[in-house]
Amino acid sequence: MLTQPHSRSQAPAGGMLFIYSAPTALIPHIEWAIGNVLGLPVRLEWSTQPISPGTLRAESAWHGPEGSASKIASAMRGWHYVRFEITEDATSSNDGARFQGTPALGIHHSIMGVHGDIHVNEDRIRGCAKRALKNGTSLEEELEQVLGTPWDEELEPFRYSGDQSSIRWLKTGSS
Repeated sequence: MLTQPHSRSQAPAGGMLFIYSAPTALIPHIEWAIGNVLGLPVRLEWSTQPISPGTLRAESAWHGPEGSASKIASAMRGWHYVRFEITEDATSSNDGARFQGTPALGIHHSIMGVHGDIHVNEDRIRGCAKRALKNGTSLEEELEQVLGTPWDEELEPFRYSGDQSSIRWLKTGSS
């Protein structure tokens, strides 16, 4: 877990970081950039990414001040060959966030509620309707863009290609 001690002036936040594919040569730079944002040295546990030979994948929970997910996404934006997703959990004072990055699409930002659902405010919905009329596209196409569907579609195969994932899911029931 990546953890930064927070000062009393900065509210604590946390979330998950998923790097779905990154060229081996960028690994030290990625770790340095994340560490620079969190203010501590970072060493992620990397494994091969079977979908994209020559790349590695990593995932980790993180803790730091509110806004850290945005800063990490911005730091990683400059590396064209990196696919990633970073979430920041909602707190009592801030909405959550999800940032997705792909080489072909760039970065997408979504506002997330406390249950992980994507929130789209009324101004963005109105903007979708206006763009649909102006560009001759459907409202559905515009909403899919705002919801990040193209990013989800590109990242989906990378999400599940590493069944050796270290993330443990909690189970309910008698087992």
